[in-house]
Amino acid sequence: MTDKTLFQKIVDREIPADIVYEDDEVIAIRDINPQAPMHVLVCPKQPIPMVSAAQADDAALLGKLLLRAGEIATAEGYGDRFRLVVNNGAAVGQTVFHLHVHVLGGRSFTWPPG
Repeated sequence: MTDKTLFQKIVDREIPADIVYEDDEVIAIRDINPQAPMHVLVCPKQPIPMVSAAQADDAALLGKLLLRAGEIATAEGYGDRFRLVVNNGAAVGQTVFHLHVHVLGGRSFTWPPG
């Protein structure tokens, strides 16, 4: 049996979080180390380690993550000016291996990122 991720512990209410949104499949929390005035993490409750580990039958859930990200950005006042980031693997900055979408807004972002 593998250890629960930080996000699974939040889903299971083992540790507290500032929950912005929740339904049966998705939870969204404020990042504890925000990189922008709005920095929300949108996570599936089902523990998928990363995008590359998702299966075809996860497609609806993956789509739901993006829809909820847009809804949250709108509710936070950034509906037409936000960035979504999904890291896939430690080499590109993923530190929690439970798929999550960073929703960032409220400052300028450069391109390319990094």
